Amino acid sequence: MAVRLIRRFGFSAAHLYRRPEWSAEENERRFGKCCRPPGHGHNYRLTVEVAGDPDSETGFVVGLDELDELVRLEVLAFVDHRHLNEALPEFAVGASIPSCENLVLWARDRLATALPAGCRLASVSIFEDDDLGAAWSAADPAA
Repeated sequence: MAVRLIRRFGFSAAHLYRRPEWSAEENERRFGKCCRPPGHGHNYRLTVEVAGDPDSETGFVVGLDELDELVRLEVLAFVDHRHLNEALPEFAVGASIPSCENLVLWARDRLATALPAGCRLASVSIFEDDDLGAAWSAADPAA
């Protein structure tokens, strides 16, 4: 019987939405204030859900210390108190825009391959404030 374990994390980071091939006017039209250097910051909320069968001895899908360390090493160490455009080559100016949508896919890719055996990534969500976030979920993580 697969169940989902849900764990929340927080980090602070800055980002800038800007396409160097676009004019200043086009960047402003498409991204609004988010295109203005040097960028701006958020206190992000990251939620990670993992699915699996609870261990018969511990009752855990995965140990919280193990999950916390994995998220710290694979995601938080790269983004917390960083400027995303500078800290991650994927989001350098001219590469992908560090939107919540792209950031959640980046975190998914980092976490999906790092989880311990018997544990699957079910979903990842990232919110930059109370009103804006993005989520990814596996097609059928309980399968």
